[in-house]
Amino acid sequence: MPKFASTIKSLLTNKDKLFELAKVPLNENCSAMLLKKLSEKLRDPGKFLIPCDFPGMDLSQPKLTPTRMTLELADRSITRPKGVAEDVFVKVGMFHFPTDFVVVDFEVDPRVPLILGRSFLRTGCALIDVYREKITLRVNDESVTFNLNQTMRYSSTYDDNSVTRIDVIDIACEEFAQDALDF
Repeated sequence: MPKFASTIKSLLTNKDKLFELAKVPLNENCSAMLLKKLSEKLRDPGKFLIPCDFPGMDLSQPKLTPTRMTLELADRSITRPKGVAEDVFVKVGMFHFPTDFVVVDFEVDPRVPLILGRSFLRTGCALIDVYREKITLRVNDESVTFNLNQTMRYSSTYDDNSVTRIDVIDIACEEFAQDALDF
């Protein structure tokens, strides 16, 4: 006779007591599920993208500082960066922030945006409100707020009608254009 037979026999003879124990009072989490009073699940806001430009810098040939770091990418592959472009001034709204870029050599994909690191967000005193889909960058007493619904988003399809590009103009060319064209 198996060892658990006595346990099963006692359970079957005392099933009236089991029905009494089966009545469990519900806490507020369980009753919210049964009464369908759960809050609505919101969609993923996606990436936090902000419109920015890089005044006076040729992005194709920055001076890179050698680095020994390795990066694990989202697909679990490991790559070594070409170097680090240090103290690149990024204009966001009315502010200029010095930041560092880790330069990785890979196939160009227009759907892949720049990734804002924690150091850049800290430098810009960033406040990210995920619920309201807003990001605020602050310098001293001034601030600029971006509504993430109104900033450019990278499309997952190439058939999108919008065009996204960054124009990089050398400062000398820009000054010449201002003098020559009077604007």
